[in-house]
Order: sequence, then C-alpha cells, then structure tokens
Amino acid sequence: MQSRMSNSQVLAQMGLDMETYEQLIGELYDGALDTRRVAESLRKLQLLFQANIVTLILRAVDEPYLSPMLAVGEVSGAGEIQHYAYYSKSTPFNNLPLDQVFTIDDLMSEAEWLGSSFYLLYCQPYGCFQMLGADISMPDGGKLRIRINRRRDQPRFNDCERALCAMLLPHLRRALHLHAQLDRSESLGSLYFQAISRLSVATIVLDESGSVLQLNPVARDILDSNDGLKLVGGRLEATYPSDNRELTRLVRDAFQRARLGDVGHCNAAALSISRPSGQVNLGVVVELIPSQEWVEGKGQPTVVVYVRDAVGKSLVSNLATAQLYNLTPAETGLAMELANGLSLEEASEVLNIRRNTARAHLRSIFSKTGVRRQTELVRILLNSVVALGPPGALPPVVKAVG
Repeated sequence: MQSRMSNSQVLAQMGLDMETYEQLIGELYDGALDTRRVAESLRKLQLLFQANIVTLILRAVDEPYLSPMLAVGEVSGAGEIQHYAYYSKSTPFNNLPLDQVFTIDDLMSEAEWLGSSFYLLYCQPYGCFQMLGADISMPDGGKLRIRINRRRDQPRFNDCERALCAMLLPHLRRALHLHAQLDRSESLGSLYFQAISRLSVATIVLDESGSVLQLNPVARDILDSNDGLKLVGGRLEATYPSDNRELTRLVRDAFQRARLGDVGHCNAAALSISRPSGQVNLGVVVELIPSQEWVEGKGQPTVVVYVRDAVGKSLVSNLATAQLYNLTPAETGLAMELANGLSLEEASEVLNIRRNTARAHLRSIFSKTGVRRQTELVRILLNSVVALGPPGALPPVVKAVG
C-alpha cells in the first residue's frame, strides 16, 4: 500500500496537513537535544496513532540484564528512561527485517498471539493487543525498537498508518543518532572537565564582557579565597589594577583574534597574578575557545582562563596512589603529605607519628616506588596518573601515641 501512495496522500488520509507534519518532524529532531523532548515527541506519536502505549526500546541487552526503554502513555514512569526485562531472543519479534514496518498480523495469527508467552507476560497486563512497530538500524550498528500499541477494543492498524510509520522511521533514526552523538560528546566533555579539576587546574569560561559563564570547583575555591582573583558583578577581575588591566587586555585580544579569523595554534597567552596574601603568584593562561564561523548567538567564541595555584594542596588520589604503588594506608598518608609540600618532620607532626616511624614508612615507599630521594617521590606522585584516579577513602590509620 505504501508504494502506491505518495507522502501527501498518506498525510491527507491521516488528516494531517504539511505544516503539522513538519512540526512533528521538528519535534523529533528537537529530541536530539534532550531526553525529555524525545518523550514529548513519543507522546505526539501516541496521539497521532491513537495508541495507549508507545515504547522506544533503546537497547535490548542479553539476559538477565534489563533493557533501557522510554515509554509514554498508560504506563507507570511514563516519559522517563526505565529498565525492563526484554528477552529479545525469546520474543516473536526476534530477527525481524530491519527498517520495515510490521503488525502482529504480519507475524502470526490472532490465536498464536493470544497464546504466546510474550503477550501474556508483557502485553496483556498493560492492555496492549494491537501493535505497529519496526526495528530501526542505527549508523553505529545498533538497533532501536519502536512499538506503538493499542488495546484490543481499538481498530487494527491500517495500511495508511503503516505508511505514515514508515515515513517517520528515517527521521527517528537520525534524531536519535544525533542524540547519541551529543550525549557522547557531553559525557566526554564532562570527563575532561573532571580530569582538569583533579589536576588542580582551575578553569573559568568567560564571554567577551568578562562575565563568567562556567567554572570548575578548583576555580570556585580560588575565587572564594579572594586572593589575587575575584568576581565583581559576575565578572572576573584581578585584585591589583595593573594585573586587572593586563587580564582584561588578554581576554579582549583573544576575542579580537576570533573576529579576525586568527584562531591558529598560538592563541594562548600567559600572565602572573599577584596575591595580597604574599603567597606565590597565581599562574594564568588565557585561551580562545573558537567556534564555527557560521555559528551565532550562544555558539559564539568564548575564552577559557586556566589558573594554577602553586601553593595549593595537591588533589592526588590516595586510593589511586595506594593501588598504583601497593602502599599501606600509613605509607599512603605520608606520601600525600609529602606531595603537598611538607617536610618529613612536618608530615610526621601532622600524622601524629614518631619521626623514626615516618622514616621507616619513607624507606618502604622508596622501595615500592623505585626512587631514592624525597624530591623524586614528590615528582612522580605529581606527574603520574594518581591525580586522575578516583577519589576514595582508605582504611583509617592507627596512629602511634607519643
């Protein structure tokens, strides 16, 4: 039926004008930006097909794991990604031709459907009897499963509805592929963001006016200390006027290079920010975050300001340190204090252990890490992957008395 009907004929028989259809397609693509919008577009499909439940099976995983699904309609948790049992190898929908619309009538008789374990376990309890659906091939080799369900007292899906479903499949595939790509990109960006924080690097993203758009926890701590850098009316400023003028100039020059199209490799500039406390100056690097030339609005270029506090405490993971070098909790505690710049004597006082005990721990640490001097130990701790390790607590150290 689909091959004998044009898209306009299908829309006409479904009572849809082109404007409404284009709005529906637009909502499918809007779903690429937000899972909640995916759910909203599924609700539109529910109304369009007069369905009681529409289910999007995002990934069918092997038993005994649960598959992530998004369902709307007469079901608990509608509109939220939930995990249900979906035993794909034992369903009547196993190994269906990809990207082809089907109904139950295409696969089996009504008696076979009513007697199937899948219907009795997963459909009948939810009032689902009629089904229109397809297994959609994805560019990454995966499959999506769309299922549009009706109750038994509702009419069967007709050829026109099948044709409309087939028209929607390519758009649903592209929209959800975009959603997956954006989700991966966002997850990767979040991972990099966390990694930079673990390396004790403050990051502050600015717009052209110098207003702060985003900052990480390390930057927040530096700004809260109000020692060299501060926020004034939401804008990043240096404490001393001369430093502030130079910081403003570097930010302004970065945006000027963006306007001129000069976004090559040498687009970063550094400066030193004095601190009223008298501590070692903050090291600051200003770098342009370029965007595509045709992007406007919120996609315009921004600037990131990297800040390192040379006297700030290291964020080296004690758990990763212990795992990497097979250190005991007591040895790990000592290594952490040394990495934070303390001498052996100062570290023993902080840990409330005897100096001879600290020296014994240090000899054991040297043996396990393969270094011979304390300066070497600090260097490998700060330069190794331990800063990127997961945060976690080690068992408490039993402190010696006296």
